Amino acid sequence: MKEFPSCFGENGVQVANLSSSSSSTTRGSQNVVTCIYQCKLRGRSCLITVSWTKNLMGQGLSIGIDELGNHCICKVDIKPWLFSKRKGCKNLEVESSKIVILWDLSYAKFGSGPEPLEGYYLVVLFNKKMVLLLGDLKKEACKKIDRDSVSVKSDAIFIAKREHIFGKRFYCVKAQFCHKGKVHDVRIECDTYVGTNDPCLVIIIDSKMVMQVKQLKWKFRGNQTILVDGFPVEVFWDVHNWLFGNTMGNAVFMFQTCILAAEKMWSGQSVYDPSVLNWAYSQQFRDSQLQGLGFSLILYAWKNE
Repeated sequence: MKEFPSCFGENGVQVANLSSSSSSTTRGSQNVVTCIYQCKLRGRSCLITVSWTKNLMGQGLSIGIDELGNHCICKVDIKPWLFSKRKGCKNLEVESSKIVILWDLSYAKFGSGPEPLEGYYLVVLFNKKMVLLLGDLKKEACKKIDRDSVSVKSDAIFIAKREHIFGKRFYCVKAQFCHKGKVHDVRIECDTYVGTNDPCLVIIIDSKMVMQVKQLKWKFRGNQTILVDGFPVEVFWDVHNWLFGNTMGNAVFMFQTCILAAEKMWSGQSVYDPSVLNWAYSQQFRDSQLQGLGFSLILYAWKNE
């Protein structure tokens, strides 16, 4: 089996440590969703990391801006569970550049996880240029910006997401597999295969089974290619801690777009053939390919005993 990819992109940007050694960490400290976006600052590629957290005190948010090469430009922690912090603005002066962060979580709606589902906006401005705009309240966000002096178009590209999910035998999550891609219902199941005592791993996307791994005790680590929206996605799994670790152990799953596999498919088939690729999504995938980008979704699946 190939090792879990720990980096992606033309410059090998590290997105996560996929080791499962942190299995003793409690659920409360791990309820976090981290999203990574690539953008341009001062003509150079940079990463903006947005982490949504949830603990006994409430919701939290941190934003980090890093140049490729691990040079941190800035990091801001926001505690919106304090009433006065649910809406606000942060102004920073970094290396003669002005960074402005605007947010409004006053009417944000949350599910079981820490990331808001709707009713919010988050904006990052760099030298009066919008580099990131998140949330469904885009009109409200733009009203807070001086359009005469600020560019209101964001070119940030969603390139990676890391999320902790919880369950017993079933683990469910909403997920995208490319920038601006369709949101899918992903369900991961680990149960005994019918008629045997051998555990079986199943992945279901939008009620359709896309992957099944039998004899899981022998195949507790592996990788397999599936099709989502007509283009290939490589799935890596490590369920060793589920099967052989302690009761608080977590499994790790990575879903990564397969540029090389897609190239092989395109070389032999027409991308306009609906039986091979859905045109709309193949075009999105080609666009991301031209920019040297893939997409990685990393899921830490924790057992609730």
